[in-house]
Amino acid sequence: MDPADKMIQSIKKQQLRPTSRWYYRLREWVIWSLFAISIVFGAMAFSVILYAIHKADFNLVKHISHSNLELLLAILPFIWIAMMIVGLVLALISLKNTWRGYKISPLRLISANLAISVLLGIVVFIGGGATRLEAAFNRTGFDYTSIQERKQMIWSHPEEGMLSGKIEAVNDDELTLSDFGGNKWTVDIKDAFIAPILALDPGENIKLIGVQKSTGIFHADEIRPWGGPGSPSAGPRGKGHQ
Repeated sequence: MDPADKMIQSIKKQQLRPTSRWYYRLREWVIWSLFAISIVFGAMAFSVILYAIHKADFNLVKHISHSNLELLLAILPFIWIAMMIVGLVLALISLKNTWRGYKISPLRLISANLAISVLLGIVVFIGGGATRLEAAFNRTGFDYTSIQERKQMIWSHPEEGMLSGKIEAVNDDELTLSDFGGNKWTVDIKDAFIAPILALDPGENIKLIGVQKSTGIFHADEIRPWGGPGSPSAGPRGKGHQ
């Protein structure tokens, strides 16, 4: 019996039946849907990571003891990094199971997924989607510390020269500040650099770099808007120097 006859006999014996074309089409559709979902996960995660980096104020890291990496790890919720990793794993598994996927190296698959996710993530971040995503996730009820809460914790160490809160009153070279814990501070702002975009008006949220002189007394070397670089501020420009 030649090989062809042996194959036919084997097929008859095992009662094998051809799989319909719709099954493969559905399988391909599911696989590509998973790949699309992985890109969405990656884009969402990357946009929030960009948002966290924007809020971290790395240009001020020279004033404090933390490194850039420490500052980023302190402010970044790790669930978004996990979501990005999940997206990469989904992409790798899904495309590897396409009919030509075995020909594509894992590195190329990951690179392509990352590139698309990063581009879409930048678009989402620029469009303000990262802020809404972070706020929406914060409302889900999970034990989740938001980026804003993490930022408040970072900027609530006056003993290390970092203070933040809301301006209560301004009087010549001094202002009264209520920090995010409700404590009152008298802040000496004489000779302090004040960001040109910032208005020192009551109700304004700010962050300060300086020295704690005693309980409730702080000397400011730099005063920045709470929202970070480029944050709009109504009213006249505060005093300062370039």
